[in-house]
Amino acid sequence: MSNNKQNTLSHLDSDGDITMVDVSGKTPTTREAHAAGEVRFPSAIYEQIKAADGMTKKGSITQTAHIAGIMAAKRTHDLIPLCHPLPLDKIGLTFAYDDALNSINVSATVKVTHKTGVEMEALTAVSVACLTIYDMTKAISHDIVIDNIRLLTKTGGKSDYQHA
Repeated sequence: MSNNKQNTLSHLDSDGDITMVDVSGKTPTTREAHAAGEVRFPSAIYEQIKAADGMTKKGSITQTAHIAGIMAAKRTHDLIPLCHPLPLDKIGLTFAYDDALNSINVSATVKVTHKTGVEMEALTAVSVACLTIYDMTKAISHDIVIDNIRLLTKTGGKSDYQHA
């Protein structure tokens, strides 16, 4: 649950114009964000992928998605217009088969010591990793759903957050 409720959008100035948040007066602190998402498959396709240990003609699904997620986190500022470029200290991704949902669950943890947080970097890492899994498996089915991409936690800065 959020400990800080704001009624204003941080990327709008007092006149309602779009602006990049000025972080020049902030003190650098250690900030960390954890995000997650899932890629769901039809059951037969999921079983085929799991039986092959995630190997396709294109290579390992999770190894490729892992690299893509890291690259995406590092380039978030190139993708999201008002994000600051950040010298990331840590980017970690994990992948887990979920038999109950016929999915590959993706999570990312991103850490920085800076003046602004890394929520967008964690969410971007998960999103691009999920898209990469889709790309790696679309040859066997297009009935794939990317779902439930969300921020789980963030620490550092003015407030912490934990998904309910």
